[in-house]
Amino acid sequence: MSSITLLALDTSTEFCSVALYRHDPASGAPALVFERHLDTGPVSSTHILPAVRDVLREAGATLAECDAIAFGAGPGSFTGLRTACGVAQGLAFGAQLPVVPVGTLLACAEAALALRADTQRVLVALDARMNEAYWADYAWDAAAGDWREVQSPSLDAAEQVRAPDAAFVVAGNAVLAFGERLQASVQAQAVLVDAMPRARYVAMLAARAFARGEAIPADQAMPFYLRNKVAQTTAEREAIKQAAAQGAGKETP
Repeated sequence: MSSITLLALDTSTEFCSVALYRHDPASGAPALVFERHLDTGPVSSTHILPAVRDVLREAGATLAECDAIAFGAGPGSFTGLRTACGVAQGLAFGAQLPVVPVGTLLACAEAALALRADTQRVLVALDARMNEAYWADYAWDAAAGDWREVQSPSLDAAEQVRAPDAAFVVAGNAVLAFGERLQASVQAQAVLVDAMPRARYVAMLAARAFARGEAIPADQAMPFYLRNKVAQTTAEREAIKQAAAQGAGKETP
């Protein structure tokens, strides 16, 4: 792999996350990552460009020196995904760079590996709101030095999330949201609630994808949605609340 410089963005959660990633394998030195990871709530759009300027300044780099721009493509917050995609496209168009979309669930698996070096199998489960979870199952392929997708990203009730058929860890915040309803977590070796989407992990995955030739033109970039229906009627929201209340009542001894 030749040297690479990437700008990575992720606003799929309540965090505005930007990282500048540099790696020259020939040097034998580890990759350098300059990052801003800010808890901004739903207003990432007002913070993301200042964060880009900050990491470029800290790294002593310019956008023109980057090989590509990566972004967390989803699933996640609809507004956040559109923000990251739109900013990545705008910057890429201006600098004539390609983009690298990266799955946010895969970024959680990468985070799990960073937090627990012996991780081989990861069940990722994120709170998707509306009483559902985004989830996927990944296995580490040591020979390839990358992840293998066992279960593609899905959207289901917490009770429908399936445990892997080998020893695994759980990554993501779904356990905090659903507790024992996420039954698969009971079988896990560890639950890593801090293994969440973040720009540094998006960058690490994007660097490998870029080396495989998976960068795309900026005009082809788009968010990855699992839930097509963004809005609900008042009646639908009330029905979901009632169903959740009834389910809670059944669990009470």
